[in-house]
Amino acid sequence: MTEYNKVTPEIIEQLKAAAPGHIVTGEDISADYGRDEMPIYGENMPEAVLQATSAEEIAAVVKICNENKIPVTTRGAGTGLVGGCVPVYGGIVIETIKMNKILGYDLENFSVTIEPGVLLKDLAEDALTKGMMYPPDPGEKLATVGGNVSTNAGGMRAVKYGTTRDYVLAMKVVLPSGEITSFGAKVSKTSSGYSLLNLIIGSEGTLGIVVELTLKLIPAPKNTISLIVPFPDLETAISTVPKVKMANMDPQALEFMEREIILASERYVGREVFPKQVEGIDIGAYLMITLDGDNEDELMTRVEKAAELLLEEGAVDVMVVDNPQKLRDAWATRSSFLEAIMEETKLLDECDVVVPIKEIARFLTFAKKVGEECGLEIKSFGHAGDGNLHIYQCSNDLEKEEFEKRVDTYFQRLYKEAVDCGGLVSGEHGIGRGKVKYLVESVGETNMELMRGIKNVFDPNLILNPGKVCYQA
Repeated sequence: MTEYNKVTPEIIEQLKAAAPGHIVTGEDISADYGRDEMPIYGENMPEAVLQATSAEEIAAVVKICNENKIPVTTRGAGTGLVGGCVPVYGGIVIETIKMNKILGYDLENFSVTIEPGVLLKDLAEDALTKGMMYPPDPGEKLATVGGNVSTNAGGMRAVKYGTTRDYVLAMKVVLPSGEITSFGAKVSKTSSGYSLLNLIIGSEGTLGIVVELTLKLIPAPKNTISLIVPFPDLETAISTVPKVKMANMDPQALEFMEREIILASERYVGREVFPKQVEGIDIGAYLMITLDGDNEDELMTRVEKAAELLLEEGAVDVMVVDNPQKLRDAWATRSSFLEAIMEETKLLDECDVVVPIKEIARFLTFAKKVGEECGLEIKSFGHAGDGNLHIYQCSNDLEKEEFEKRVDTYFQRLYKEAVDCGGLVSGEHGIGRGKVKYLVESVGETNMELMRGIKNVFDPNLILNPGKVCYQA
């Protein structure tokens, strides 16, 4: 294990000189800085916090930390689910939430430049005022875009538009040495050496600290229509997904959800949106589909074609959500799944495994079966269109130690099955602190050594977000 130094009073004075008025110490440090949204992965307080407002502040503080071998953990809004922003070894937390300016649009080049602390919600709404869309659409809209880049978050529109990685054109990065450098360019293609830009995307703050982003935009579609499609059971719902894609429906979003999680979310938001019974048939699962386009007539033709296919494949009904309030309520219910589960669950863990689309139905059946064998309650939802499944392990009865033991057994079986069927450990949440062990088991020691080699080149003192991704605490 790497040995790190403590933050001494002398170093605190150096930090305060480097970032006057922005260093927080002692009892002034909020407990929030010691954890993320998934408390099962532990808490540990930093010795000091930089509430950063500029790249230059970050660079100066990182340089001091590197010279003194003090660990640095970067934090956005703290909405991660794998312990990625937990300062495992103490040291310094660099918070970027105050670096929240949209610096400017270049509409001729379909791009926008922002600071990393801009919230996803704010960027999406602001882009629309320019007639543009920022397509990445992770479920947590109050996450920072810098955090999305650090995990390569995907979200609901990935099935049509791709993940965050596909929209990062360029970035400015503070290296562990304190040097500020730039990767990428405002161009649509490159064949110019190794893609350092793509190494930083998804690296979870272990290689460098992103301080500015230039992102690709697209013209916003003029029309969108959402469908709620109830099914008698999850297997029938999921088996329909490949047929929807093969029929060239080109959905913007294609989500699946089980009845139990809908009920929990509706209790949480305080309103009912999804039908529980249709013509005497009990509903066990749902697909939620969004189609978009510029031609309203052509879009309606696709809706009719989709409805015909879905009913043929076993859907009990196809509900067109054309009322703006109902549409907001439906997506609010979908976006509140995690909060609803947390509200009703004492002990909780999750995985966001990704598998080939044709394996979704079989894999979810396997996940439920193993959950029963491990004595865990399993709740699931996810992105049916791209195979990214959010599977939650819940308990209100077990003690924490026993719960963690059972979850470990569950994950070992689940991730092995995922790899065996061509999948991976994480589709968008990242590895962080919680999934390092399972990443090693799934990709093998050769690939882990390659990742550690990259880490050592960027960060020879191993100060950036230690204990995450490829080095286990």
